[in-house]
Amino acid sequence: MPKLGRGRILIWEGGSLWIMEAVSGNRQRTRLNDAHVHHAVQVTLALDGDFEFESGEHRVGGEVVAVATDAPHAFNARGLFAHVYIEPECRAGRAAAKTLFAADEPLAPVAASRLTDLAAEMTAAFNRRGRDDHELARLGQGVIQRLAGEANAAEPDPRVRAILAWVQSRLDTPVSLANAADLVALSKTRLRHLFVEETGLPFRTYLLWLRLMKGLEVYARGASLTDAAHDAGFADSAHFSRTFRRMFGTSAAALDLKSH
Repeated sequence: MPKLGRGRILIWEGGSLWIMEAVSGNRQRTRLNDAHVHHAVQVTLALDGDFEFESGEHRVGGEVVAVATDAPHAFNARGLFAHVYIEPECRAGRAAAKTLFAADEPLAPVAASRLTDLAAEMTAAFNRRGRDDHELARLGQGVIQRLAGEANAAEPDPRVRAILAWVQSRLDTPVSLANAADLVALSKTRLRHLFVEETGLPFRTYLLWLRLMKGLEVYARGASLTDAAHDAGFADSAHFSRTFRRMFGTSAAALDLKSH
C-alpha cells in the first residue's frame, strides 16, 4: 500500500494543487500508485525530497517533471512533493502543453530554475503553522501562469466552450450528449466528433473527469466519500472510488487530508 503522510488538495477552475508527503522508513523512494492515465497536464515539483516517473520504458526524475495529457505513468517518491494539474482545455492549459512538450514524449523534464522561487515559497507555506490555503492556491496558480507564459494558444470552438461552462454547473444532475447537442443546436453525431476534435476526449469521459474533480474537492473539505460521490453525481462511493483509482492509480481513501 502507498505510504502517504501529510497532504493537502486545493482545486480551482482550470487546475488543482496536490501537496503530499511520501513516507519511507529506509529513505528510498516509495511506489505511490499503479500505472494510470488522466486527462490533465501534470507538473510535479520536488519540495523536500525526490521522485521519479515511469511511463513504459521511459523513466524521468528531477526537480520538476511534466506529464502529458492521457499518458500512462506511475510515480515513485520520497519526502514532500507537489502535483499541479492543469485542465488542457483552458487557455493556460493549452499554452502550458505547447511550451512543455516539444517532442512527442509522455514525460518532459522542466528546468527547475523556472520554478525555484515558487517551490521554496510553497514548501514554506505548507509547513507554516496556521497554513493559508489561499496562499497555497495562489502559488499553484503561479506555477501554471509561469509555464503558460506568452504562448499563443487558441481557444476551443465556441460551441465546445459553451458546453464546458454549462456542464460545470450541472455535475450533480444527469447530463447527456443529447442535452449538450440541443444546447448548441448540433446533432449528437456532429457534436460527438467536434468534442473529441477539440478536447481529445469523448464527452462522457470528460464529464466523468469533471465529476471526479468535483467529488475530490468535496472530499478534501472533509466530507465522507459517500457524500462527495453524491454531490458530484456519482451513483455511490464505490463508483467514485473505482474512477479515482483508474485515473490516479491509488484509492481516494489513501489520501490523508482530513487532519492537516
